[in-house]
Amino acid sequence: MSEHYFTQNPRSKSSPQKWNYKLRGEIFTFESDFGVFSKNEVDYGSKLLIEHFREPRVTGDLLDLGCGYGPIGITVANCYKERLVMLTDINERAIDLAKKNAHHNGVSNVEFAISDRFRHLKDMKFAAILTNPPIRAGKKIVHQMFEDSKHALLKNGQLWVVIQKKQGAPSALDKLKDLFGNVNVIDRSKGYYILVAQND
Repeated sequence: MSEHYFTQNPRSKSSPQKWNYKLRGEIFTFESDFGVFSKNEVDYGSKLLIEHFREPRVTGDLLDLGCGYGPIGITVANCYKERLVMLTDINERAIDLAKKNAHHNGVSNVEFAISDRFRHLKDMKFAAILTNPPIRAGKKIVHQMFEDSKHALLKNGQLWVVIQKKQGAPSALDKLKDLFGNVNVIDRSKGYYILVAQND
């Protein structure tokens, strides 16, 4: 059976690749590899989420949930240096790469955790959670991530999600409305939706 990017310990061959990419007006250096989501470039959905994200009004840490090699969390941490950004992923290779990428870009206001969703985050609370969820893991897991995120948000904290229409954006929209009682579609671009729900 082939591996997915949400495999905990990928056994696919390692062949790291490094490249530069412009995000929010700055050039970043990223390194990725086989067994990790989007090996060769920052995927369009993550780029869209990065460009649209705005700092929440509430004070507190930020979380990149399912961070992969780290482009979302690292860029956001670079942009909001007074915030701590936690990057988590079930994929051990992804976390190793995210740590390297934080170093490559001189970003220090970050912490990392190997975690299946919120399993190893104890009772941490966040001002904002950003996620480009693992669609291939299935709708049940993605919607559970939304539920768990609600419990992990501070009052008035926000959940930011990027998801393609063809991969479940309409049902994600409905799920977030049910959970939070509110959801805003911040952008629709090339079939991708940026959704934001607030924990009122």
